[in-house]
Amino acid sequence: MITVSLHGAEFFAYHGFYPEEQLLGNKFIIDIYVDFETDADLSADELSDTVNYEQLYNIAKEEMAKTAKLLETVAHNITKRIRDEHPYLLSIRVALKKLNPPLQGRVAHSAVTITV
Repeated sequence: MITVSLHGAEFFAYHGFYPEEQLLGNKFIIDIYVDFETDADLSADELSDTVNYEQLYNIAKEEMAKTAKLLETVAHNITKRIRDEHPYLLSIRVALKKLNPPLQGRVAHSAVTITV
């Protein structure tokens, strides 16, 4: 089994349930993990024998550009896009964190994780 992952991909986006959040925007962090098996000869050193994490980043970037009320919706859409483009993956995990969510007290981040 091979796991390819991205950690701490940062985005500024306009996700949030409240209108102010969609107007002001916020910083978000995404972690993505994908698992797969391969029969490829990895000593061949070919990108086509693995999952290109640049593609994972680009999927996240495109989905983060689409405003949504719920973090669950954004994480689901990222997961679905990854699955659609890489149907051979055994599992996909997307963790989406909203930094400093607008609450009455100091909170480092809120988060949603989807695993399929």
